[in-house]
Amino acid sequence: MRRPAPASSEKAQTQPPHMLIPASTDRTPPVKNGPPCLNHGPGMQSYMETGDLSEYTQANRRAMNAAAPLHRECRHELLMTRFKEKGYSYLTKVQTEILGRIGVSGKAVAQLACNNGREILSIKNLGAGRCVGFDISEAFIAEGKELAAAGGIDCDLVVADVYAIPDAYLGQFDIVFISVGALILLPDVRRLLGVVAGLLVPGGTLFIYERHPILDLFHWGDTGDPPTISGSYFQSEPTVSTTGYNYWNKQPYDSPPIYRFHHTLSDIFDACLRNGFSITDFKEYGHDISAVFKHFEKNRHRLPLCYSLVARR
Repeated sequence: MRRPAPASSEKAQTQPPHMLIPASTDRTPPVKNGPPCLNHGPGMQSYMETGDLSEYTQANRRAMNAAAPLHRECRHELLMTRFKEKGYSYLTKVQTEILGRIGVSGKAVAQLACNNGREILSIKNLGAGRCVGFDISEAFIAEGKELAAAGGIDCDLVVADVYAIPDAYLGQFDIVFISVGALILLPDVRRLLGVVAGLLVPGGTLFIYERHPILDLFHWGDTGDPPTISGSYFQSEPTVSTTGYNYWNKQPYDSPPIYRFHHTLSDIFDACLRNGFSITDFKEYGHDISAVFKHFEKNRHRLPLCYSLVARR
């Protein structure tokens, strides 16, 4: 993991946007009751010495548990209805096409940071074999189990920090899937892909379909064409916010502190290579999958808004 440069203890870095938390053009004061920012203080020293990420993952667990009931109010009944339909899939066209090329029929598939499980349940409905979704949020996993029960879908949904998945799952999966909104909440992408490598069988496949990290440079509400750059692509410090953004109804809300981490494409490629993966397919797209930057699709000055990556080990 890149070691962040020291930052001022007086102010937190101006925060770029992502799919869950809107950026503010103001400086956000340090959160007194949350873990220290990764770029300074005893928390970073502790991580460097012990590799303990739990301060950050547990803070984000609390934030996701707070978000879950707000998301549920917006989409739960619709999702319950849809998953009662035989073979229903929430997956996008791109996801479905790539999974079709990889081949999921009868395969064991895991999804890390699966939220309420709507994607891994859909993969099961595509004909996959054993399916397991892991997420640190008890509230999202509980909703996912309701969706699975509504559709009669045989899929295990497990509450787990993705950096501490039980050993019983090692070497059990043909495919590991990571989708939109996961990486920005996870502090160490190299360590994450080390976990993925451990979960896969020899010759297994990693599939990532994520928002593009260049979006961290822009404010979600910027309607300029081109939008104004408000950060550095090479920022190494995390950001923290106490304002959540419900991407279903486009409304902000008060949130427990949530920590976000910027990973460049080279960080992700490097994490793949250092964990023994061979990248077999990579593509950038001009469509938004974050539900926040949809208006960027219409700009004359086009930006990459998401990407897909397939790698084998």
